[in-house]
Amino acid sequence: MEWIEDLVRFVREDAPFGDVTTEAVVPDTTCVARVQAKQDGIIAGIAETAALFFHFGVTVRQLARDGSRVHEGQVLMELAGTASAILLVERTALDLIGRMSGIATRTRAMVDIARAVNPKVAVAATRKTCPGLRMLDKKAVVLGGGEPHRLSLSDQFLIKDNHLVLVSMEQAIRAGRARSRYKTIEVEVGSAGDAVRAAAAGADIVMLDNMTPGEVQAALDRLQERGLRDRVAIEVSGGIDKETIAEFAGLDVDVISIGALTHSVTNFDASLTVLPGERTVFLS
Repeated sequence: MEWIEDLVRFVREDAPFGDVTTEAVVPDTTCVARVQAKQDGIIAGIAETAALFFHFGVTVRQLARDGSRVHEGQVLMELAGTASAILLVERTALDLIGRMSGIATRTRAMVDIARAVNPKVAVAATRKTCPGLRMLDKKAVVLGGGEPHRLSLSDQFLIKDNHLVLVSMEQAIRAGRARSRYKTIEVEVGSAGDAVRAAAAGADIVMLDNMTPGEVQAALDRLQERGLRDRVAIEVSGGIDKETIAEFAGLDVDVISIGALTHSVTNFDASLTVLPGERTVFLS
């Protein structure tokens, strides 16, 4: 499958001409190892890591489920196989778990804050992901309880400021609707007036971008006065963090999108340890 080929490419990147250290100093032997969490958080990347080890002939026992909360010291998986295979995959596996769990952990924290204020609001990612890792980044957001938003430019219409330099908002919405009635049309705006224009012109989602909570409320009031609020979903975006998300969630908004979920990842700390002693079978 294509996704396992992508994972294997990550290993090839790390060892384009083999793992010279292990090949030189470690005898041809089998061993048992374990992967442990070194902090509390939401775990992600277990499925990908297990598939990668399995691809290289390592037997895997998964002891944690993707999307679950884990604690410092908890064993996430046990491994049995050749030392060369386990050590070859080690860093790639830990990098996958680290990045994906970091995203999932931050997402869950933001979702918990927002839902405590507004149980119906969604917290979404953006396309500000690492090139080549988007599907993994977005999966991690979902495992953390968030929404992936667009996976690519092909998914839906999102009419942004640079589009509107070249074409009017009304014309852009008409053109999108004419191209496809099956794709959602979202319009990014920066003022209450433009929010009304977008809703009146037929947008499905209005994104209030880089607006203060007071400006968002003013836009919501204008939409309500014009009888347009119930016609559209309202998304807010732009610099929202742990300190401000609760205030935005307390407004009548549907989605809060946060680029920092994926563009400023704090790595989750995990380790792989080979267990001492000759272990040639996987313990049951």
